[in-house]
Amino acid sequence: MKRFAIALSAAAMIAPATAAAAPVSYDFDRTHTEISASWDHQGYSRQAIHFTQYDGTLDLDLEDPSSSVVDITFTLVDEGFWVGAHHERFVNHLNSADLFDTAQFPSARFVATSFETEDGTTGTMTGELTIRDLTHPVTLDVTLNRSDETSDGRSKLGFSATGTLMRSEWGLGFAVPNISDEVMLTIETELVESAPAENAAE
Repeated sequence: MKRFAIALSAAAMIAPATAAAAPVSYDFDRTHTEISASWDHQGYSRQAIHFTQYDGTLDLDLEDPSSSVVDITFTLVDEGFWVGAHHERFVNHLNSADLFDTAQFPSARFVATSFETEDGTTGTMTGELTIRDLTHPVTLDVTLNRSDETSDGRSKLGFSATGTLMRSEWGLGFAVPNISDEVMLTIETELVESAPAENAAE
């Protein structure tokens, strides 16, 4: 559900105005990134799924966000998500035709289409989210938490993003309305400028 994945590009729209003019490639700091979707379970509690396998393009133009390219694919098979310990039955259900139907649709994809900000610190990112071969727009509210440099001089960005979607639009309407149709997407992430090609293999 990775509308989620995806808010990550919003860093482009809220980065300092002094940044480089050309797009800069970033990588996820996977030890400091969490992408999750949560829902109401019959009014008793909120439960969540955490997406763990994702990759793609994060080319951010900090002066002209419209030139940025954000295209993230989420792998749903092979432990592509985590729901906590001792939940094998739930994992099997998530993989079934009732929900993600990973036998036919092993991945989800988010492609950013627009960015908006008024104050340079908060804003929105909109993109197209594809799950089960169904594509619909999603919008995330994004906050830039910090922009700095790593010890080797590369740019580092940290931000939070949240948004909601109606899961039934993607064919994931099992047990609605007993289990909420509305799903909250939450992203906490740190992005680091990609290492120069000559250092990438080190």
